[in-house]
Amino acid sequence: MAPAVGRTPYARRRRPRWLAVVFVLLLVVPVLEIAAIVAVGKVIGGWQTLVLLLVESALGAWLVRREGARAWKALTTALNTGQMPSRQLADAALVLVGGTLLLAPGFLTDIVGFFFILPFTRPIARTALEAVVAKRLLGGIFGAGGRGGPGGPGGPQQGGPDVVEGEVL
Repeated sequence: MAPAVGRTPYARRRRPRWLAVVFVLLLVVPVLEIAAIVAVGKVIGGWQTLVLLLVESALGAWLVRREGARAWKALTTALNTGQMPSRQLADAALVLVGGTLLLAPGFLTDIVGFFFILPFTRPIARTALEAVVAKRLLGGIFGAGGRGGPGGPGGPQQGGPDVVEGEVL
């Protein structure tokens, strides 16, 4: 079997960038969490820090249960009424990620988890999530010209497939 064009048989596969980011986060976040717990412990005391972590966990579990049920109900309602459930799916994903972050012991992950779960901060996180997904999914479709540029919507087609108009029965 011949190697792919432009590649030698010994060429190394590039790992995706997100894999490197996850690897660094898995190393850095626990160190930052321990430093934050120690710093809070020095200010308010060890037992008070432990109680605060337990109270945060209990509050987070209650909030995840409540907001998860709301997100599930909104998702099933959207599906049953025939609506496109994009907002509801984003909310469900944010509640899932936020709940996972609240499971990890520590103050920093709890702050991010609460930001994803609380009903008044979730729209901000949803907007950021939608922007990331749009950039990731639509970045290759519209090319360097962006929306409305050459090859994009409203721009001239360059070597694209022919469009056949018709009617779907």
